Amino acid sequence: MSDLINSHKIAIVGSKSAQLAAELAVHPSDLEGCDLALFLVSANEGIVSADLEKWRLARELYIPSLVVICDLTSSEIDFEDMTAIASKMLDPVVTPYLVLHGDDGAPAALINLDTLQIIDYSGGVKEMRAADPEHIELVAEFREEYLEDIEDAGIDSFSAGLLFPALPWVEGTRIGLDQIEEFLNQIPILR
Repeated sequence: MSDLINSHKIAIVGSKSAQLAAELAVHPSDLEGCDLALFLVSANEGIVSADLEKWRLARELYIPSLVVICDLTSSEIDFEDMTAIASKMLDPVVTPYLVLHGDDGAPAALINLDTLQIIDYSGGVKEMRAADPEHIELVAEFREEYLEDIEDAGIDSFSAGLLFPALPWVEGTRIGLDQIEEFLNQIPILR
């Protein structure tokens, strides 16, 4: 965990907020006055009305926000489907990473849509490698949409609270945690 993340006031909204805070080793703050917010969206439960109200407040306050999709191993709904739901219920989200599944169907890796690097967690440790041609073909449309969204929004749109990345988080693994930390480190310390 970087010192920069520990310097931020981070709000975590959602049913598994205590678990995510523990895995990120952060102490959550209230939404008002925070530097950034993580909104947990369960693939099992969806988005509850209380969290929608907090999302609206975060938008009014221009708080940089990440949408963190969880419960991906216990739901029939996958990451891409939940991001579409989040885009309809919250605000349009962008997906900088997509989930790749192992032979058993469980989430095993992520593919970075910007760099086309695969971040493989299947062996228990994070391994980086270039995407195979079949992966590149599989994510081509998602990548094109993501890159267009980033170009249209501008480079500082996330830290300005105007662009909302959706990231997967597979509880009990590092899948998603490193990526959440990368985005948290993009936020300047405001105090």
